[in-house]
Amino acid sequence: MGGDATRGDTLVDEVALMECVAAEQMDAFEALYRLYHPRLTRFLMGMTHRPALVEEILDDTMLVVWRRAHTYDPTAKVSTWIFGIAYRQALKALRQCGDVATAAEVGEAALPSAQLAPDVELHQRDLHAMLDHAMRALSAEQRAVIELTYYLGYACREIATIMDCPVDTVKTRMFYARRRLKALLGASCEEAM
Repeated sequence: MGGDATRGDTLVDEVALMECVAAEQMDAFEALYRLYHPRLTRFLMGMTHRPALVEEILDDTMLVVWRRAHTYDPTAKVSTWIFGIAYRQALKALRQCGDVATAAEVGEAALPSAQLAPDVELHQRDLHAMLDHAMRALSAEQRAVIELTYYLGYACREIATIMDCPVDTVKTRMFYARRRLKALLGASCEEAM
C-alpha cells in the first residue's frame, strides 16, 4: 500500500486486508485501523460534533469490523462497508446521548494558519464558525450526507449503501440539508464574501 499505488491497487489491497482480518490476523486489522482512522474521525466528528464521543464510536466501529469481517462481501467497496458500520454506530451513540451538542463540546478544527495574513485567518475562522454552527442545526442524517459527499467524496449510490436507504432518500436529505444551510448561512455568507 505504498504512496504511489493507484486507486484500483488500493481497493485490491483493502479487500486483501479484509480477507486477512476475517482470518483474524491482528497485523492486518491494525493496518486497516490506521488506514481508516483519519477518515472515520473526520466523518464522525462532522456527524456528532462531540470530540469525546468520536473515539468511542470509532473503537465500536472497528470492533464490529473485527467481529464481522467474515461477513464482508468482497464485491463491495471496503470503505462503503466500514462507513456503513460507523454511520449506524454514530446514530446509536447519538440516540443514547439525546443528540444535543453544546458549544463547549464542539472542538475547534485546525485551520491552516501558516502564511496567512491575520485578517484572512480571522475571516476563515469566522466562516468556519458559521458553518460549524449551521451544521449542528442539521439532523444527524443530513450531517452524514454532507460529510460523506463534500468531505469524503462519496457518490449518492455509495452513501445510500452506507446509510442503508434508497438513493432518492439520500438526494432528499441532501436537498433539505442544502436548503437549511442556505437559510442559516444565506445573509452571513453573502456579507462575508
